[in-house]
This record gives sequence, structure tokens and C-alpha cells, in this order.
Amino acid sequence: MELLELNAFWRGGFSLRFKLAVAFGLLTAGYALPVCAQIKLGDTIRTHQLQPVEIKAEVNAFQAASPTPAQVLKGPALQRLNSLSVADAIRYFSGIQLKDYGGVGGLKTVDIRSLGSSQVAVFYDGVQLGNAQNGQVDLGKFSLDNLSSVELYNAQKSTIFQPARGLAAGSAIYLNARQPEFASGVSNSFKAGFRTGSFGLLNPTFLWQHKLSDRVAGSINTEFMQANGRYKFRYTNGIYDTTAIRSNSDIQAFRVEAGLQGRLRDSSTWDVKVYHYNSERGLPGAVVANKFDYTQREWDRNTFLQSSYRLNGKVYSLMLHAKYADDYLRYLDPEIVTLNGLSDSRYHQKEAYSSAANLFRINSFWTASASADYQRNTLRANIYRFAYPTRNTWLTALATQLYWPRFTLQATVVGTLSNETTEAFDAAKRMHKYTPALLLSWQPFATSAFRLRGFYKSLYRLPTFNELYYTFVGSADLQPEFSRQYDAGLTYQKYLNQGALRQISIQYDAYYNQVNNKILAVPGQNLRRWVMENIGRVHIKGMETNAQLTWLLHGTLLLNTALSYTYQQARDVSEGSFGNGQIPYTPVHSGSARAGLLWQQWSFNYSYIYTGQRYSQKANIPENYVAPWYTHDASVIWQPVYHGYQLSIAAEVNNLLNQYYDVISNFPMPGRNYRLKFSINI
Repeated sequence: MELLELNAFWRGGFSLRFKLAVAFGLLTAGYALPVCAQIKLGDTIRTHQLQPVEIKAEVNAFQAASPTPAQVLKGPALQRLNSLSVADAIRYFSGIQLKDYGGVGGLKTVDIRSLGSSQVAVFYDGVQLGNAQNGQVDLGKFSLDNLSSVELYNAQKSTIFQPARGLAAGSAIYLNARQPEFASGVSNSFKAGFRTGSFGLLNPTFLWQHKLSDRVAGSINTEFMQANGRYKFRYTNGIYDTTAIRSNSDIQAFRVEAGLQGRLRDSSTWDVKVYHYNSERGLPGAVVANKFDYTQREWDRNTFLQSSYRLNGKVYSLMLHAKYADDYLRYLDPEIVTLNGLSDSRYHQKEAYSSAANLFRINSFWTASASADYQRNTLRANIYRFAYPTRNTWLTALATQLYWPRFTLQATVVGTLSNETTEAFDAAKRMHKYTPALLLSWQPFATSAFRLRGFYKSLYRLPTFNELYYTFVGSADLQPEFSRQYDAGLTYQKYLNQGALRQISIQYDAYYNQVNNKILAVPGQNLRRWVMENIGRVHIKGMETNAQLTWLLHGTLLLNTALSYTYQQARDVSEGSFGNGQIPYTPVHSGSARAGLLWQQWSFNYSYIYTGQRYSQKANIPENYVAPWYTHDASVIWQPVYHGYQLSIAAEVNNLLNQYYDVISNFPMPGRNYRLKFSINI
């Protein structure tokens, strides 16, 4: 079946010359030197007058020596993607399986290296995000318009100075908001944008940044999104084909966030952020047995207040975080009738979180850190005899790092202590586990940018409230997951001052994960009727290759190219499993390609995403086969300066070849669609 996947990739719409170039690039990246994807070229083109193009790397020496794989999208490269949300942007990272249930308002979660969505910690300005929906963060709720960068780290971010939660995660996504910036003598800046497109999309945004003093600045960002979600899709039951219109895929959402950032006289920094998101959406169900229309509705309300403080000293540094979150979810299912009428479930989750991280610089090459996190979660519902759980979790972490220019070694140990009580059970659940990690990076030759790296990390994950107690979803008998990660890789980067090729960065990693008592969610006919289960042991073997090249073709004509490829076998090796088959919705082959051509005020962008064959159930049989899919996206951006105001006008075409496909079986995705965006900076 893998030959069928490669054949589908080969039919992906490229010219023969381009396909040969892709094949050669992947082979050379796999056998030679791989991408330092965490290091991105920050290209600068002066648009007011023709001058030489300045090409510089936004490189941090510590990042270059990172012992863990890292991938970063930021600045202009992030804004040039055909992406409406964070979920759309991270599709271009290797090792990612994005679970998208269709349309603008569909649920979008991410799985990295098949460890599960709940092993991915998502941080917003350094503080972890939570969500009452399925125990996962819906990345479709976060717009790119207010973000300066999106970072993905396997295992953990490459610093020991961080909250214990970051050191306990299987992988981490960091969303970094735009920081206020002001020209000399200016105290206010404004940015307004408007996006419209297919499926009734209306998406205005507004950003105001204000300088209160030389040490304090604030910002307010708002966004509204509305779409009817009505798009065509193809349906076949093996006897006949038909084209239908997706229904109940509408969304109306509003987001507002405000922040204050400041600097004290001792050079310490602080910030406070308040965030509110409110939405109503339809839940498009699975298209099965000639059933096309669903009536389920969902309302989400997410509010949090978070604050941070950071003191950087020569010998001692301190970082504090605090957060309070209040999440509300209402799910209405008119197709289910109870004794009290229609099924109308309402869930209310509260979270209190605090963290303190301490860093000690013992000498020029040796540092140590100690961090402690406390988190309290409660879940309430209007359901008869609901469990009403309360969980208190303490995370403690000790870490040390030895750092020289050519060698880095990190060692950490995380302790997890949990105490959980419910109204349904008399006895409290107490769980305690220690998990170590060892990470290293080595530059064998002083004159070469070639580096070797590797890590071992063990993980311990408690079942979430959603997995344990949500009606139609949870299972109170779930056991915690225990995982081990192994990774070995190499990176290479080179910057050239002459010729057309100006920058090359390559990254390659081979990995092996072992998961015991893996928790797996399998959707049913609608998005709320899931089944949660432990499937015993899963062994995951894979390799990731990334390559980024930058070309200065002529004058101010700059070409950025990027390729990524992932090969992965994620097998259920439990006793009595279905032939050690691939676990559901995990492709063996996947990859992406991006190209951006920049010339003066213009930017021309192209992207390609490929996901190979998968199976919708544990049994890898023809009845559960999910076909490969690929999409081509293109955009053109014009950024003129008009009367001193920076304008941006972008036109996008997504799914250029109008392919009908499913990311999740029986949840059809949109075909060809269009978006037009306009923004102005004042």
C-alpha cells in the first residue's frame, strides 16, 4: 500500500522536472546534512528605493546548539502562508498530524509523532493554554494576525529555565503575541484588517498599541469571524457518486485580548494579559449511510487572565507565572431526547495555575534550575449524577545544563503528584511519578556548522477530565499513559556571501517512541460521540527531514524554498491487536513544500501538503482505508506604502486543484476556495 501512496504523491500535479528535484532534495537531505528548521532567514527588502537586498539570519547561538528538534515560523514568512489560524500554519511542520473535522469552524487539534494531542503543551506568551473541549487545545481558535511567531519543539524547548509544565510535555507549541513597537516620538500605532472569501467568510481585525510611558506599553486586539461553512463535497457509497453541500458547518466567533507590558528599574520585566473568546458553531457530522444533515450546536466561552514576571541576573534569575481560566461549553443535540427534553449538556471548567522557576549560574559553563507548578482544575456539568471531579496537580522539576560553544548537555527530572476527588467515588485517586530526560548537542568540527544531537525523555500523562467524565466520550477506567522518547539527529546550516544560493539549513532526525496504556479517541457519527480507550502498547518509529534554501536570483529578487518529509510507523503491538497495524489516522508518508518569491513590494507564494494513506480504525483492512490527499495553495501579496501608511493586499487560492478529501474519515473538507485580505498600518 505504501507504493500507492508514493504513486499518489507523484501524481500531485507537479512537472516532471520539479518532481525529480523534490526526490533528489529528499534523498540528499536524508543521507547528508539536515535542516536547522528552528533557524529561519529573516530577509529584509527595502521597498522605497532599489537597494541591495539585505539577507541576515535571526539566529540565536543557543538555538543553533539546540539538543531538541525545533521548527519556527515568524515574521513575514508566517504572514505569507495561506493560513487563517494557527492550525493552518503548523501543517507545514514535519512530524505533525493535524486532525481537522472540516470547514472554517471545525475542531482542529494536532498530534506530534503519534504521542497524542494531549501530550502537546500549547503556551501563549509563556503560559500554558487549557481548554474544556476534549482535553485539547483547539488551534483553530487562535488567529495569526496578532502573533509574531509560532514555534514547535519536540520533547521540550531548548532551555532549562522554564516552568515545570514545559519540561513535562512530550512536545510544545509556543505562540508569541506581537510586542508593542513605536517609532521615535510616536505613542500610538494602529492596524486594521479585513478578510473575506468563500463560504460567507467575514473576518475584520483591529489592533491598537499605546505607549503609556518609557517603561510601560499596552495593546488591545479584537477579531470577529463569521462564515456559513457551506461548501461542496463529493460523496460515494460504492454504487453511485453525488455532489452535496456541507451543512451545519457555520461559525460566529469573537475574540478580544488586552495586555500590558513593562520594565522595572532593575531591568526586570512583567506583563499582564486578559483574553476572551466567544463562539457559536454548528457541528458537521460524519457523512455516512446517506445522512448529510446534522443539527448539533456548540457554544464556547473561554476567558483567562494571566501574568508573568521575569528577573534576569548575572548569578540568579527568577520567572513567575500565574493564571486563572474559566471555560464554558454548551452542547445541544436535538437528535437525542431525554426525560428532561432535548439533550442539552453544559460543562463549566475552572483552572488556577501558578509557577515559579529559578535559574542559578554556577559558573560560565554550568547552570542549574529548579521549578515548581501548581494547578487546580474543577469540572461541573448539568448532567444527572455527574462525577464533579476536582484535581490538584503539583509538578516539580530539577534541571542542569553544561554548555560550551561546541557541546551542550542537559539533564532533567520531573515529579508529578496528583490528587483527584469526585462526588461519584468515595476514595481519592493519588498518583505519583518521576520522569527523567537527557539531551545533548555536539559540534564535531570547529570549522563546520555540522552538529549532532539526541535525547531521551520519559513522559507521564494523566487522563484528562474530558477523557474520563464527558458524556458519550469519557471512560472512568482509563489508566495513565507512560511513554519513552528516543531521538538522534543532525543539523547543518551555511550562509554564503556570493552566488545565487545564499543560505542552506538542513535538519534530520530519527526517532523511536514507546507508549504504554496509550489513550486513543475514535470519533463516531458526530463530534461529541467519541470512544476513549487504552490500547495497550504502541511502538512508533520514524524519521523527519527538513530543508530550507534561500536564493538571491537577481537584484532584489529573492526566492525562499522549504521541503519537509516524515516517514512514520506507529504500530499497535498490544497482545491480541489487529496484526500490529498502523494506529488510526497516522500516515506512513507525509510532507510539504513551500516556495516564496519576493520582489520589491510583491510576494508570490506557493505551498503543497501531502498526507499518505491511513486507517480509521485499529484493524488495517480495506473497509477502514482512508485515501491519501494533497493540496496546492497559492497567494500573491502586494505591500505598497501610501501617504506614509503601510498597506497590504493579499489574494489566496486554496486547494487549487479542487481535490475532494477527508482528513478524518467521512468528514469532507472544502474544495477550491478563495480569500481576499486587506490591512493598513497607521
